[in-house]
Amino acid sequence: MAKAAKETGKGDDAPIIIKKYANRRLYNTDSSSYVTLDDLATLVREGRDFVVRDAKTGEDITRSVLTQIIFEQESRGATILPVSFLRQLIGFYGDRLETMLPGYLEAAMDAFTRNQEQIRKMVESSLDPSQTLRYFEAAAQQNLAMFQRAMEMFNPFARHESGAGPSAAAAPADDKIDALERQLAEMQRQLDALRRK
Repeated sequence: MAKAAKETGKGDDAPIIIKKYANRRLYNTDSSSYVTLDDLATLVREGRDFVVRDAKTGEDITRSVLTQIIFEQESRGATILPVSFLRQLIGFYGDRLETMLPGYLEAAMDAFTRNQEQIRKMVESSLDPSQTLRYFEAAAQQNLAMFQRAMEMFNPFARHESGAGPSAAAAPADDKIDALERQLAEMQRQLDALRRK
């Protein structure tokens, strides 16, 4: 993989161009070498940016290749994505919230990434598992509050329409938020279990 991460005069900020050929081979134009999905996963972990293009059409196929990397990792037993999360994610396809979810997930992952060193230290050294749990509960509440604010921006009248209860338009959003809360609680339980091991 040393070749795949080789530096050139272009600078580290320029995304590496990966070409995917019809025979499914991937070619790193930065290192002038063929690479594998594992090599691309290593580039991601190193924080190197790359774009995957179809060698024939030039079409940007980065999303599908990244999805393929996740599939490969999950099929090898690195089960980061719980089945319940995958089911919920699939449920959002075709939903009115479909366009909002990517931004929410990106913001949640950015927050988690920014705090990962603090989280790692807390999980490894905390004598009080409830302290770690409280941290994740606070983070989950912030993420849900952000999501709810975004929902209200798109539908400011959802909670103020006539009638005592929430409107029919708000009900599906509330169901989705409840599902996300359950998912975050499950993730917290799993992290707590890992801490006790």
